[in-house]
Amino acid sequence: MSKLNSIGLDEQLAKELAEKLNDLLANYSIFYMNTRGYHWNISGDKFFELHLKFEELYNNLVLKIDEVAERVLTLAHTPMHSYADYLATSNIASVKNVTEGKVAIQHILDAFTVIITKQRDLLELSAKANDEGTNALMSDYIREQEKLVWMYRAYLGK
Repeated sequence: MSKLNSIGLDEQLAKELAEKLNDLLANYSIFYMNTRGYHWNISGDKFFELHLKFEELYNNLVLKIDEVAERVLTLAHTPMHSYADYLATSNIASVKNVTEGKVAIQHILDAFTVIITKQRDLLELSAKANDEGTNALMSDYIREQEKLVWMYRAYLGK
């Protein structure tokens, strides 16, 4: 018989979920910092439009960072919290000095591919663990982000 944690989940599966959530947290954190850079450094004829969209995106990302970290804590584990760890863990590369809108948007689309794939993996594991909290969070994120991917792709004419 498996040992259950304080919210009734198998401790080993909760540990695996926390590890995957920490990996997601690292990727979200790098994505967030990249998006702040796009917001700060964007220039050109679409400045006003993209400056606002990038601000909207990084505000959304910072909320998700907090929710993911709090989910790790709910699973009775410690969220990753150093940028050195984020950089070492993230599959999303840190970028700098991006000033052209279409380049920034392509980086955003690439980041969403990484993020959504990781969230789908978490959905699978959270279903196995009967972890409705993580499952609902990932499901909500995926639904929202798939729409954003469609919109960013449309902006690029893809």
